[in-house]
Amino acid sequence: MKFIKLFSLLILTAIISCASDQNKEPWTNLIKGNTLEGWNIKGGKATYHVEEGVVIGTTVQKTPNTFLCTNKMYGDFILELEYLVDPIMNSGIQIRSNSLPEYKNGRVHGYQVEIDPSERAWSGGIFDEARRGWLNDLEDNVSAKKAFKQNEWNKYRIEAIGDTIKTWVNGVPAAHLVDSMTKTGFIGLQVHSIGNKKPGTQIKWKNIRIIDKNVQKYAHKTPIPVVAKRNVLTSQEKQEGWKMLWDGKSKNAWRGAKLKEFPKKGWLIKNGILTVLASGGAESAAGGDIVTKELFGDFEFKVDFKLTPRANSGIKYYVDTELNKGPGSSIGLEYQILDDALHPDAKKGNHEGSRTVASLYDLIQADINKPINPIGEWNTAYIKSINNHVEHWLNGVKVLEYERKSKAYRKLVSESKYKKWPNFGELEKGQILLQDHGDRVSFRNIKIKTH
Repeated sequence: MKFIKLFSLLILTAIISCASDQNKEPWTNLIKGNTLEGWNIKGGKATYHVEEGVVIGTTVQKTPNTFLCTNKMYGDFILELEYLVDPIMNSGIQIRSNSLPEYKNGRVHGYQVEIDPSERAWSGGIFDEARRGWLNDLEDNVSAKKAFKQNEWNKYRIEAIGDTIKTWVNGVPAAHLVDSMTKTGFIGLQVHSIGNKKPGTQIKWKNIRIIDKNVQKYAHKTPIPVVAKRNVLTSQEKQEGWKMLWDGKSKNAWRGAKLKEFPKKGWLIKNGILTVLASGGAESAAGGDIVTKELFGDFEFKVDFKLTPRANSGIKYYVDTELNKGPGSSIGLEYQILDDALHPDAKKGNHEGSRTVASLYDLIQADINKPINPIGEWNTAYIKSINNHVEHWLNGVKVLEYERKSKAYRKLVSESKYKKWPNFGELEKGQILLQDHGDRVSFRNIKIKTH
């Protein structure tokens, strides 16, 4: 009987041990010994070295923000680390970040989990470095603000899974963000610039480890309400004077280009996304273009768009819906939206390549090295028109610019399909238009800033 009990106990122990091994989190250390193997420095000239497994970053005068970055790019992952920061310093952990020659000359940009020892105490909040500013601050999260410990080691847990980013500070839930601007990028440790202040201040990191396989299995739940950056202004955008042109629900700011109201068919509003439905090109099935009710002169405009295969659409500006009363689209300058790979329009146009995505349609081709995300993913269009100087941007990169009303501009018009319209594109004020070209295309985060 004793033997049977002992045997049963051994089996039970083995089962428990096996279950424990299966649930054990498979961490990978990102620091190997006392070297920075697998990492590189971007941005400024602050220094980094390793002592007994601790990464030490040291400030340097007259240099921009410096980042120690992983060579490897990460999409979905769970990251844990500890840091010790001087109370006078500001720092952060870059995640899903990038450094591209075409974006601000290689400036590091992307999501940053803040390290903030100041009285504001937003450590664990999510900032968008060199792009949109604060996405999920900790203004209303008192527990998280109290979790940070001055002059002590603090521990972060960061989960980036799909379009969701969650953070914890010393085990206390801090941020919970849904945002899909960037899906992959490097991880970086920031030494913030100090200008002319006294150099030599240090920030330290240790126990830097990651899970990047089967991450959903090891994800933690958080009680923090989600912050969804969809159809809302960031705090920085509010300060800069941006306004929403669509709130994600209503149709108040828009109407049909050939109607006095919003089209009753052809457009779908669902889950904060505005979609023009595919109509197969049949005029009777189409909802038609939509335009803003308000007219705009000098402005900055931005919108996220998502294409389906072979789709064609556009964003027109300085539109006058009275110029073309026929069955075609209203006349205006157009930021082209197109599947360059599959749509034949990419190879057409009086000016070579001037009908590709982000181009000034039929007039000026966008930079061929433009950073476009794959079909089915979101891209961001930005149009800036101030004092007749116009710029087209795609995903944070300027892809073309021109001077409206200039001799060069008018020459281009005279060689294009628009030559039959006098003073084409030269209105002082006009509407902004989203085009129904018979293909399914989606829009969100429609924003404008007037000057």
